[in-house]
Amino acid sequence: MMKLFEKILIATDGSEKNQPAVRKGLEIARECGSTLYAIYVIDETPFTSAQAEVSTADVYTRLKDEGERAIEQVKGIADGVKVETRILSGRPAHVITEFALKNKVDLIVVGSQGKSGLERLLLGSIAESIIRMADCMVLVVKSI
Repeated sequence: MMKLFEKILIATDGSEKNQPAVRKGLEIARECGSTLYAIYVIDETPFTSAQAEVSTADVYTRLKDEGERAIEQVKGIADGVKVETRILSGRPAHVITEFALKNKVDLIVVGSQGKSGLERLLLGSIAESIIRMADCMVLVVKSI
């Protein structure tokens, strides 16, 4: 019998607002017996907003450390789900959808911060971009 979802990708940023998406992705993976990819993407675009005395290498190292904590957090609550982790860098929506395509992912699970109005217009929405670009199903879990 074929599994509903063979491979699931959870995009995590390690934040508390992202936890409902992580938990839902793990729940679906557990129910379906899926392989789960926990992905953290170092967004290289905001490096220009770093303070002048902090080098780009220092910022990258801090973000990589944050990514390690985020994916370890997923592994820590996986409870029997096979989890493969990756820390990647680039534009998050592009990196996530490219990874999903290359690895034949059936479902991408992302969180939504519920941004609206001017903030969404200025910052854009990673979840919205993933929905537009993905070649597979996308589940957006809204943090309330």
